[in-house]
Amino acid sequence: MPAAPTVTPKAVIHQKYGAKACYSVEEVREAVDGGCPGLALPQQTRSVYRCSLDIPGLTVVTPGTFVRKKDAEQAAAQIALDKLGIQPTANAPSTPEEAWDELIARISGFFTDENFPSSSHPLIGHMCVTFRRTGDRFGMIPMSAIAACDVKVIGLCKLIDPKAEFDPLLVLSLIYNAAKKSPGVSVSDSNFWIWSQKPYSPEAVDLALQHWSGITDPIEVDGIFVPCMMEDEPKTIRLTLSHNEHYMGDIVSKLSASDSSHAVVSRTVGKASSEIRLYFSAPNVQFVSEISHNVVSSLGDGYMESLINKRASFISGQTIYGDAILANVGYTRRDSELHTEDVTLSNYYRILLGKSPDGNYKISRDSILVAELPSVYSRSSWKGLSPRDLLCSFCRLHRLAEPYFAVNRVSASCKVLGSPVSSEEMDVLKNAENQCASDGKNDKENPDMFKCDVKIYSKKQELLLEYSTADTWSKESDAIHNSSLKVLIWFCSYFKQPNKHVLKLSHSKSTDGFTICPDNFLHEFAMFLSIYGNRGGDDSSACSTVGSLSMDTSKQKLENNAVLAHIDGPDSGVFPSHGSLTCISYTASLVVKDKTNRYTLESNNEFEFEIGTGAVKNQIESCVSQLSVNQSACFIAELPPKDLILAAANEFSHDLSKISRDNCFLEFSVKVLQVTEPLEDRMEKALFNPPLSKQRVEFAVRYINELHATTLVDFGCGSGSLLDSLLEHPTTLEKVVGVDISRKGLTRAAKSLHQKLSKKSLMQTSVPTAVLYDGSITDFDSRLYRFDIGTCLEVIEHVEEDQASLCGDVVLSSFCPTVLIVSTPNYEYNPILQRSAMPNKEEEPEENAGPCKFRNHDHKFEWTRSQFQHWATGLAEKHNYSVEFSGVGGSGDEPGFASQIAVFRRMASGQDEVCQEGELHQPYELLWEWPNASLPSH
Repeated sequence: MPAAPTVTPKAVIHQKYGAKACYSVEEVREAVDGGCPGLALPQQTRSVYRCSLDIPGLTVVTPGTFVRKKDAEQAAAQIALDKLGIQPTANAPSTPEEAWDELIARISGFFTDENFPSSSHPLIGHMCVTFRRTGDRFGMIPMSAIAACDVKVIGLCKLIDPKAEFDPLLVLSLIYNAAKKSPGVSVSDSNFWIWSQKPYSPEAVDLALQHWSGITDPIEVDGIFVPCMMEDEPKTIRLTLSHNEHYMGDIVSKLSASDSSHAVVSRTVGKASSEIRLYFSAPNVQFVSEISHNVVSSLGDGYMESLINKRASFISGQTIYGDAILANVGYTRRDSELHTEDVTLSNYYRILLGKSPDGNYKISRDSILVAELPSVYSRSSWKGLSPRDLLCSFCRLHRLAEPYFAVNRVSASCKVLGSPVSSEEMDVLKNAENQCASDGKNDKENPDMFKCDVKIYSKKQELLLEYSTADTWSKESDAIHNSSLKVLIWFCSYFKQPNKHVLKLSHSKSTDGFTICPDNFLHEFAMFLSIYGNRGGDDSSACSTVGSLSMDTSKQKLENNAVLAHIDGPDSGVFPSHGSLTCISYTASLVVKDKTNRYTLESNNEFEFEIGTGAVKNQIESCVSQLSVNQSACFIAELPPKDLILAAANEFSHDLSKISRDNCFLEFSVKVLQVTEPLEDRMEKALFNPPLSKQRVEFAVRYINELHATTLVDFGCGSGSLLDSLLEHPTTLEKVVGVDISRKGLTRAAKSLHQKLSKKSLMQTSVPTAVLYDGSITDFDSRLYRFDIGTCLEVIEHVEEDQASLCGDVVLSSFCPTVLIVSTPNYEYNPILQRSAMPNKEEEPEENAGPCKFRNHDHKFEWTRSQFQHWATGLAEKHNYSVEFSGVGGSGDEPGFASQIAVFRRMASGQDEVCQEGELHQPYELLWEWPNASLPSH
C-alpha cells in the first residue's frame, strides 16, 4: 500500500473555506547572494514571491519571500492556520474505507457553495460550458471531466482499488458509485451526467464566467483515430468543437457515443504538461456501475477482453476499449479558455517511439532517423539525455517502479584490469586492503572505485530484471550511467526481436550479468508482446557489416546496400577515426519514384557523435568514415520502419501515410564539419613529440632495414596508418599487405594508399606491390605465409584476452613470419598520460582516469609489463621463437614505456615445411591491389 501524502496547509484552508479563500501573490526582485558590493555595474537579481491570503474575518501576509509561488501560498496558509488555531489532520486517507469516504465528500464538495472549487480550477472550465446552456442540462457535466481535472480524485480511486491506475473505466465506475452517495449531488440512471441538487449561487457562477471565456465560433482541431482492429491503421481525424456543447461530446460523437457523458478519458499521454489524452466510449451505466463492485457483467470478461484496443492501451499504459481518439483538448490552470492543439500522425508515432528503450534518446537528440543509442557511455562525448534519465523515463512510461540503483564502493586495489575477480584473488586483495589500512596509505594513491547493480521492479514491487556487474568506475555517477546503459541495451535487444527472447526468458537464469524473472517480465510486457510479438522477430533496423565493395566501380557500396555517390569538396586529409568526436550536418529526404515529390524528413545543422560507439546508423558512419573534413556526399539508404518515417515526418505525416513503401526511397546528404581526435591520441600528443604512432612506425622501419626485409604484412591494419607512413620512409620493402575485418577502414586505407602511390614524387620509397585483404587474424591464409616481417601494432587490446592469445598462436604457428612486432599500451603508464591530458589542475578528470580504466573505451584489456611479458614469453616458447622487449614513449625507466613492444624472431627448426600444408587455403577476400587497382573519380 503506497504511503498516503500529508495534507498541506493550503488543502486544509480549501476544505474549510473553499472559493472564499483568496490568495494574492506579488512578484518582487531581489539581489542574488554572492554579488559584489560597490560594483558600478548592475547586480544580478532574481524573482521571488510574497503572498497574502484573505479569508472571512482574517488577512495574513508572509513576512518573507519565496523562490516558488506555491511555497509562498503554502506559507500564507500555514500562518492563517496558526492564527485560527486549526490543526490539520496528520495524514490523508490511508485505507480503502477512508479513501471511499473522502471520495464521496470531495465529489459532493464540487457542487456546494461552501466548498466550490476556486475559479481557476479546471473543473470550473467544464462547468462554465453548462452555465452558458439553457434548459435541462444547465449545470450538468460529464463525470469524466472530474477524472480529467482532479488529481486527488484519481489518487483516492487508486487507494480504493489499485487497479484504477491502469483502468479509466474502473475510475468512472468508482466516481459514479461515489456520486450516487454524495449529499447534494444528482446523477442519472441512464448516463454519466452529474450536477448539483441545489442552484449554484449567482456570485459563484459570475466569478466562474469571468475567469473562463467561452467558445464564440466553432474550433477545428486535428486528432488521431486509433482503431481497435489491428488490421486498420491509425489516421488523422478532424474534430469540430462547437460553442454550445461540451468538447468531450464533440470528440466521442466520432465514436458513435450518444453524448459527452459517455466519454471515458485516459490519463495524459506523452508530456505531463500536455492535455493529450485518449477518448473512448463507455458501455451502458449498469455495466460500468458493476465494475467497481467486482461483479461479472452479463457481457462477460471474455467479451470485454476482445474489445481491448491494444495500440491505444500500449501508448497510454491503461486499458482502452474499442476505437479511440487521441486529442489534445482540455481545461488547465494555465489557461482561461479551452486549450486546443493539433495532434498529428507524427505526434502519435513519436509517442509510440518514446515507449521504446532508445526512443527518448533519439527524440532528445532531435534525430530520429540517424541517432542510435550508443554502446558505451563517456562523459566527454555523450549527448542527449543521460543513460540514467533514459532508464528512469522508460520505466515511468511503462508504469514500472523507479529503477533501483545499488552503488557499492570497491577498493581500487581489488582489480587492475577491470575483469571479474575470482574468489582466490578476492582473498589476496582483502589481505592487501587490510595491509594498506594498517600502513595508513593516502587514499589519493588508491582511490575507491564504484560499481552499480540495477534492479527493475513492477509497480507491485515484483522483480522483473536484475543486472549485476563487475566493472568499476572512479565516479559514482559513471557507475550508474554505465549500468543504466547496459540495461537499456538489453531492453533494446528485447524490443527489436521479442520472439527470439520469449523462449530464452522462459528458462533464463543469468547471462551477461542479467537475471530475468520470466513470469513477472512477460506479464508486465504482455501488451507489447501481443502487438509486436507476431512480426517474426525481424529486426528491420538491424545493421550488418559493410557489404561487398569493388574498387573498380564508379560507386562505393556501403552497409545494407546503400550507395555512396557525388563526393564533393577537396580532400583535407583529416578523416574521422575510431574514437574521434565527429560533427556533421545532414538532411534525410524521402523521394517518391514515380513523381517528383521530395519530402525533407529530418535536417540537422550540427550533429556530434563518437565514431565506433554505435551512436548513429551504420550507413551514416560508413559514409562519414570515408569523408574528410568539409567533404560532403549523398547516398541512398534502406527505408527505415514506417513508424520511424512518420515520427520524423512532422507536417508531412498525413501525406506520407498514404504512400507505398515500394514507391519511394530514402536519400541522405551528409557533410563532415569537424573532427576531434580520440582521447587516446590527444593524451599521447600532449606528452610525446613525435606522437607515439609515429614512434611506432620509426621502430618498425629500423627492423625492416636491419633485416633488409622485402615483404611486410600488417595484421589489423585498420585505415592503413602504418602502411601509409611506411611509404614516407626509405626502406627495402617490395610488397606491403594489410589485413583487417573492418571494410570501412580498408576502404579508407585503399584511398590513402592509392593517392600516395599515384604520386611517386612524394614517396621516399618505391613499393611495387600493395594489397589489402578483408579477413581475420585468427584465420590462416596461405598467401601471407613466411613474410619477412609481420606487425600487429595496438591491435590485441581491442579483442578479448583469449582471442589475443589465439591471434598470437595463429600468427606464429601458421603465418610464420621471420619477425613479428607486437605493441600494446602499458597500463602502468596510464596515470601519466591522463594527467598530461588535463588542461589545468582544476579540470575534472575524464571518467576513465584513475585505476581500472583504459585509454580507450574500446579496449577490452590493458596489460602491465609483467602481464605482457608473461603472454609473449609463453607464445615464443610454444612456437619456437625468441622474444625481446622494448617500447616507445618515455625513457623505459619506471613505469616503463608508454607503448610496450615485443619482437618475436623465428628460430631455425626442422619443421619449417609444416605450414606449407595450407598452401591453397585462401579465405581472405582481395579488396584492393596496387598497381592493378583504380579508384572511382568523384
